[in-house]
Amino acid sequence: MEIIGKRAVRTPAAEVLATWEEYRRTGEREPRDRLIFMFMPMVRYIVYRKVREVPAQCDVEDFLSCGLEALIRSIDRYDPEKGATLEQYAWTRIHGAVLDELRRHDWAPRSLRRDERAINNARESFISAHERQPSREELAAKVGMTPIALTERLDQIVLAEVGSLNRIVRSDESATIERIDTLESSDVDSDPIVSAERGEAKERFRTAFARLSKQEREVAVLLYVEDWTLRDIGNRLGVSESRVSQIHSQLRRRLYEQLSGELTLFSSVG
Repeated sequence: MEIIGKRAVRTPAAEVLATWEEYRRTGEREPRDRLIFMFMPMVRYIVYRKVREVPAQCDVEDFLSCGLEALIRSIDRYDPEKGATLEQYAWTRIHGAVLDELRRHDWAPRSLRRDERAINNARESFISAHERQPSREELAAKVGMTPIALTERLDQIVLAEVGSLNRIVRSDESATIERIDTLESSDVDSDPIVSAERGEAKERFRTAFARLSKQEREVAVLLYVEDWTLRDIGNRLGVSESRVSQIHSQLRRRLYEQLSGELTLFSSVG
């Protein structure tokens, strides 16, 4: 079977049967591969007929692989004594396998998908007859629901749609934009304004810190970076613990004096 445009060109049934009998008689891969080549267009036709129902996060190639596996099983299990041609048997098995794969990827219940199809068909029928979109009340009446029930069902359908964040929403010569690029981030680190303010605050602090004496800087590093105790710092510097406490109070006061005009900046970056 070969698909040309919308026209299906089938391999003669006698040729298909002769090729299958050769495969069954010899068990060689070459005649089986010829059968696969004959029916691969049918696999594509079935898959792409269902492609509108494929969940957005799935790859059509997965369904083509599933259809191919079903085709190979059909070739191996075909029994001409049961009356169907290999094409008929393979079509049924491939179609069933693709539907099973589609259901496996779709967590929404079948009843919800059934109602979704009914609502879409009713909407298209109304538009065709009246050349306008139906109101919620008109659509509800057409599918035999109350407006409230229809609204609830439509909300459930929306929630059932699982999409890929990597789906391309815009692509041109200058850039490709994925859906994830359009979502607002709650991560403050990704905010360019916050990032700029944080960088400026760090630079102001470095400048003020550099103006401290060597001893004050050493106390600050040992206390806040190395997490030393006042006693250990005193032993390191050869001074008393109370002297270290005085140095600590002094450096805090000097930093506050230098940065008191930047309190708004420092508070905005935490």
